[in-house]
Amino acid sequence: MTPKRELQIAFGLIIILLLVGVISYAAFPAKPPEVPIRMYYKSVAGNAMFDHKTHFAESGYALDCTQCHHHPPYPENLDDAILKCGYCHKALAKGQNYPDSCLDCHDEADLEDSKIAKKSDAFHSQCIGCHKEAGSGPTDCNACHVL
Repeated sequence: MTPKRELQIAFGLIIILLLVGVISYAAFPAKPPEVPIRMYYKSVAGNAMFDHKTHFAESGYALDCTQCHHHPPYPENLDDAILKCGYCHKALAKGQNYPDSCLDCHDEADLEDSKIAKKSDAFHSQCIGCHKEAGSGPTDCNACHVL
């Protein structure tokens, strides 16, 4: 066999393997997780890691998504309730019109003498409150925050 023929065979194999790889990649793409698995929050007090799987798995706390993601309170479908924390509140703080008004989600009586909570304050009150009420999960600073 001549060197030219060996080179042609080698290039032919490379092309075939490349095509097989591209077709396999396109036919069997990796599935993204259905919900974010872990979230990392940067904080002056130390960064905090949040693990969704621990909270929604049957072997963990077995919480429903809407127990934390609470707006709007009665969504037409679940995707409307699963908004990032602060989605509406950040938009309002920046003067954007989503939602059109606080009254789209809240009763007027609930809003009297209230101000938009910072995300960290909302996390602390909701997370620590739930952990204390359930008697499980971290309640001290160092359990969540790491430097």
